[in-house]
Amino acid sequence: MTTFDTLGLSAPILDAVKAGGYEQPTPIQERAIPAILFGKDLLGIAPTGSGKTLAYALPALQLLLEGKWELSNRHVPILFVVPTRELAGQVEEVLQTLVATLTNKIKVAAVFGGVSINPQMIGMQGVDILIATPGRLLDLMDHKAVHLGSVKYLVLDEADKMLDLGFREEMDRVLAALPKKRQNLLFSATLNAAVDAITQLVLHKPEVIQLTEEPQEVTLIQQRAFRVDQEKKGPFLRYLIRSMDMQQVLIFTASGHSADHVADKLKKHGIDAESTHGKKSQGARQNALAAFKKGTLRVLVATDLLSRGIDIDSLPYVINYELPRSPKDYIHRIGRTGRAAQAGEAISIITPEDQHHFKVIQKKMKQWVTLEGTEDIDLSGV
Repeated sequence: MTTFDTLGLSAPILDAVKAGGYEQPTPIQERAIPAILFGKDLLGIAPTGSGKTLAYALPALQLLLEGKWELSNRHVPILFVVPTRELAGQVEEVLQTLVATLTNKIKVAAVFGGVSINPQMIGMQGVDILIATPGRLLDLMDHKAVHLGSVKYLVLDEADKMLDLGFREEMDRVLAALPKKRQNLLFSATLNAAVDAITQLVLHKPEVIQLTEEPQEVTLIQQRAFRVDQEKKGPFLRYLIRSMDMQQVLIFTASGHSADHVADKLKKHGIDAESTHGKKSQGARQNALAAFKKGTLRVLVATDLLSRGIDIDSLPYVINYELPRSPKDYIHRIGRTGRAAQAGEAISIITPEDQHHFKVIQKKMKQWVTLEGTEDIDLSGV
């Protein structure tokens, strides 16, 4: 059995790993960390929930502890570029937990849009590790608040998502501002033509690690699907939450408008719920997510913006109130539950109009879920 102390990590980093509660490396960590520490560029293709963040964060911290760089003011040595605010916040949280145990003072900052740029500009002083979304990073560069000419270690995380969100032009501008000599790591859940094009541009003789299967935790997910008429979806959702005594459940919808509607209906019927999506303010999204993670909010209704990159330990239930457009997003959604060796349940509510699309998703997953009838369930009074 591989352990963290066989991967070439230094004693202070191993202490940080232990303090963070990480016991055993995941397959991506086991294979990526030694290659990164050796100084290689790396392409990591691995599914959501596979532990990519720690795979690039630990070598970055070790590099900082060993590095003797004389950096000018506002020149960052380590840059992580991520597609969404939520992922930026999650990566920052992982790093802050790790650096808290280190005697060396390491400054970590996460920057993203949707909040005032002024505090972020001030906070760029002396940053060692910068986590940034592409748009806000360019804003800070334009304001001369940060300089990328001294970056030694670049990570592009969720590269496929960044390209899906239309960040190619922004990524090109960021790459043009970087020095030629640097170590580059690119992580993605999928490998497609767009990701391959960025790979060719950024990586030099990379170590390629491709984990095509879902992480083992996904096998712990019990998948169920219920056939429900469109007009009965709301009552059936409330029936599910109450009859199964769900105390923490993440519900996915296809749009922000739908997320708001579902959350409002649940609240009107006495079930504590909040919605979170791209049109909500940053503060509202952070507050809802924090309450949900703490367990003080029973139901969080979200769009696919949250289907990646949010770690909620031991989440017992995920409900697909509406199916996502792609099978890939379905896997990302249900991957929120059944993590960290904990069993979880993913439930999909399927209308007659959804049945063909659900078959397509199952075919892609190579997993078949029995469609359960709901005709005999009494939904009056729910």
